[in-house]
Amino acid sequence: MTQAVLEGNRLALARLLTQVENNSPESRVALTELFPYTGRSHLIGVTGAPGTGKSSLVNQLALYYRKNHDRKVAIIAVDPSSPFTGGAVLGDRVRMRDLSGDSGVFIRSMASRGSLGGISQTTAAIAQVFDAAGYEIIIIETVGAGQSEVDIARLAHTTLVVEAPGLGDDIQAIKAGILEIADVLVINKADHPGVENTERALRTTLELAHPTTRVFRHHGQAMTVAAPVTDSKLWIPPINRTVATEGKGITELAVSIAKHAEHLRQSGDWTARDRARLGSEMEALLQETLMARFFESIRQEKYEEVMEKVLNRDLSPYEAVKSLLNGRETGKEKS
Repeated sequence: MTQAVLEGNRLALARLLTQVENNSPESRVALTELFPYTGRSHLIGVTGAPGTGKSSLVNQLALYYRKNHDRKVAIIAVDPSSPFTGGAVLGDRVRMRDLSGDSGVFIRSMASRGSLGGISQTTAAIAQVFDAAGYEIIIIETVGAGQSEVDIARLAHTTLVVEAPGLGDDIQAIKAGILEIADVLVINKADHPGVENTERALRTTLELAHPTTRVFRHHGQAMTVAAPVTDSKLWIPPINRTVATEGKGITELAVSIAKHAEHLRQSGDWTARDRARLGSEMEALLQETLMARFFESIRQEKYEEVMEKVLNRDLSPYEAVKSLLNGRETGKEKS
């Protein structure tokens, strides 16, 4: 199957993606075989509050890369899980009809399955499969859950935070705590009233986040000096206005994304982000593996017995974990 994926077989790719999402043993073997062929794609994360038009923006970006650069584009749309089936709601595919029939585009909707951080735990593995399959641009759209979406910054090279005017708060992204992960800020629906206020609020916050002065101590005295704004390692997120439903501002947005990618490569941050991303993935797999080994090594009755003691307040959770790891029970009995 891996050879077929490397050769661009879409059916084999779709089957492997399903196996990866189901975490089958076959998928783990395939991921191991495909890993040497990864590391060439540009991963673009798209996050922001619900109602900002992220799906329409992703649709237009994909069309731009196909029509203007003939790049293969993969879209990973992490949808909310259905409360009935656990599957993806598939709302994004409805909005991306313009891409249907294009063999250079592959859209994969995934259920978040309750995963915090706006992305599913298997999203990184899905991205690796697309990377090995030759997709040069991989766009990852999160569910739009608000402040828990910062996990996308660990996965993507370039993170777009999408805002929109008229949603009740000009700085809701700031309040949600996701603005600081932005590499590029996008004000979508820029034809709506209030766009100037939204941009003004975002620029004010950027100035606070990236001050033009620095304070340091010299011989015990606080001294303030101007920060060199031409520092090549300092990236100030640009603010782009778009009207995704009409395709306006998409070219300028793509230019900002390309400039950020070039900055990452010149500054060495591209390698640093890859290291952080792979390190985070390794840590998650390590936790999962250690948990699996732990439950394999302990009797269910023993675990339930300790859990009952926690429920009765005979053991604290900390004491219970220590007890289970040591293979013996500690703590006081209730009198």
